[in-house]
Amino acid sequence: MSKKWLPPEQFAATLPKATVFGAVFFTDEDDRPVQLRATYSSSHPWQWPGGVAEPGERPWETAVRECREETGLHVAGPPRLLATVFGLPGKDWPLATVGFVFDGGRLSSGHLDSIVLDPDEHDQVRALTVPEWQDLMPGRDHARLEAVMAARHAGIPAYFDTWDWDV
Repeated sequence: MSKKWLPPEQFAATLPKATVFGAVFFTDEDDRPVQLRATYSSSHPWQWPGGVAEPGERPWETAVRECREETGLHVAGPPRLLATVFGLPGKDWPLATVGFVFDGGRLSSGHLDSIVLDPDEHDQVRALTVPEWQDLMPGRDHARLEAVMAARHAGIPAYFDTWDWDV
């Protein structure tokens, strides 16, 4: 079947839409993942500093900005990608989600103590081993955490494509 050529704006209207997010993944000096407890999401209670890109913003810029806003920490870079996360839209969110998780490195106890949480978004910061996180998170959140930790240890970015909204 032959496809008719469409002007870019008409063709773009036929394509799937997605939101883009950027996040920063930290561990403490003992290689335990650091996460923030969200005040606004009981379905995804533990998260990394990050959020949705603003217009004209690239994923790394989003991750750095959101990390600073949510924790007070400044991530200098250069960006080191740990994972790309993809999710299909669903009844709870009408758009696909494409996310980029960047390595923020290891935080000293002093850096952890210096975190200032935005109380409108998070009320707690914890560093736990990957197995200790399991009972505190939904299964797919924990699977994503495992994939990101494995990527960091292997030095090879992960592709995690089961972040669908209807799971």
